[in-house]
Amino acid sequence: MKILLINGPNLNMLGTREPEKYGNTTLADIENNLKNIASSYDVVLDCFQSNFEGNIIDKIQSAMGVYDGIIINAGGLTHTSVSIRDAISAVSIPTVEVHMTNIHAREEFRHTSMISGVSVGQVIGFGANSYKFALEGLISILNKENNPNNNKKSESTENETVVH
Repeated sequence: MKILLINGPNLNMLGTREPEKYGNTTLADIENNLKNIASSYDVVLDCFQSNFEGNIIDKIQSAMGVYDGIIINAGGLTHTSVSIRDAISAVSIPTVEVHMTNIHAREEFRHTSMISGVSVGQVIGFGANSYKFALEGLISILNKENNPNNNKKSESTENETVVH
């Protein structure tokens, strides 16, 4: 299984940018931690960061047929980019939106996410742990997609099988 982590504008500044909101953890720290977690699940995690919307769109489009899932923190583009939303929709790869802060408890313009409507989930407000929760949640979703009978128990009789 392969998952792509995409981080948008200004997330390369984590660790120094507004530590009262985002803490002192750097993006490299988050990526290294997630790679270790992913490895423990036999998942390959690739990481990408860009401050440019077009580069993020190109990366999403190039993920088709390569990655099983995407985790994205589009930063400020979350609230404005119909193009990123359309790219996620176009590739049909299960995507989890992630934010370190609770976007609904911040400025009103941050309350709207263009991405959430095309995402399988949204994890917000848990600081750097938001990424961990997003990764583990996405792995769980992908495992269920790959093994749809995992959570079903069956009863067999001589002539029929009943699945609950």
